[in-house]
Amino acid sequence: MLTLDHLVIAVADLDAAFADYASLGFTVIRGGEHQNGITHNVLVVLEDGAYLELIAFRTPEPGNRWSEVTHRAGEGFLDHALLPGDIDADVAAAQRRGLDIEDPVPGGRFRPDGARLDWKTARAPGSDVPFLCGDVTPRSLRVQEGDVRRHDNGVTGIRSLTVAVRDAAASRARYAALLGTGADAPIVEAEILGEPARAVTLPLGPATTVTLASPAGTGGALSEALAARGEGPVAAVFRASRDAGELDRRLTHGARLAIAAG
Repeated sequence: MLTLDHLVIAVADLDAAFADYASLGFTVIRGGEHQNGITHNVLVVLEDGAYLELIAFRTPEPGNRWSEVTHRAGEGFLDHALLPGDIDADVAAAQRRGLDIEDPVPGGRFRPDGARLDWKTARAPGSDVPFLCGDVTPRSLRVQEGDVRRHDNGVTGIRSLTVAVRDAAASRARYAALLGTGADAPIVEAEILGEPARAVTLPLGPATTVTLASPAGTGGALSEALAARGEGPVAAVFRASRDAGELDRRLTHGARLAIAAG
């Protein structure tokens, strides 16, 4: 079963993002520099194994969607990733189910302590579905364990994720091809982020859901996100020991994040 691996949030100043997320009660750690030398990151690792990647570009990277969105629309959500069991087998299975997704390609970064992390990623052309990120080196090198997963605000994991899409039915089919389930999940009329939408909710493992939401009107949060950043994550709710509501988007660097008890 594919589960949520991480959410990617673009930030302009990595040191400022580190301080701001720490002020919200998160334990923030330095991730390091990617092997391309263009991006570096800090991380918020959660008890359930998912994490936030706060990523900054040292220079623009033409042709890279994350770079183009960041330099066009500024800080905020960029993407989401799922954790495969065996990335090569999972990609092959998704391809057999009809998903247009590339074969896995290598990637990695260097931690501040000098440790090298290697992984493989696989991406579909559309940003409505997540990319896969499978570890080559032990996952504990990339997603650290222990006290770094404990947060003063009580957050333990990600309860739900909302993804803005242009066509809920088309995105459901693509997501289902990736997951291997959910093709018949009902599409309902609902109010999402204060805006009428057509939406479908799918499971990402035992404790997280993703809602694919297509706006039925204009002028709301979903419509604005699609216009500014294209399809992709637009909001997430953390699971915690106590409720804190929606977080200050000045401190989350544009990402719509909330903390809910339970």
